[in-house]
Amino acid sequence: MTPEQSSNKPTRRKKARALKAAGLRATSQRNLILEIIRQGKGHLDADEIYRRARLKEPRLSLSTVYRNLLKFKEQGLVDELHFDEGHHHYEAKASTEHHHLKCLGCGRVIEFRYQLADHITANVAQAKGFTITEAEVSLSGYCARCRGKQKPAHGNG
Repeated sequence: MTPEQSSNKPTRRKKARALKAAGLRATSQRNLILEIIRQGKGHLDADEIYRRARLKEPRLSLSTVYRNLLKFKEQGLVDELHFDEGHHHYEAKASTEHHHLKCLGCGRVIEFRYQLADHITANVAQAKGFTITEAEVSLSGYCARCRGKQKPAHGNG
């Protein structure tokens, strides 16, 4: 066994336990897809997950990626995010709630945590007698880099 293989053993066991706890059989393909999402350091779409997975598992199909993403979402292992119409991104289920800023220029997504979101959630739940189980704040605009590239708007008169 190579040192790389032995150092991956605890990680593989951890993924297998997560899959088993979610009621899913730990297959090599599921382990790989989950690993890519967790190591993605961002919000990956199915095509990007598929592209990265094919580097390690050339026989993997795109439909397998989609099927497993659906199962992971149903079992609470990943969050499916909708930053624009018809295009879904995936991230590993976070241990703490966070929110997203999406740049309309470059498409970059920045995660943030802000107490105001917690405050709003608590107040709305109390005011409306509603049990909130999940909240997502998604703000769109332009990051500093894209804001600098924008041409100033000129008025018509």
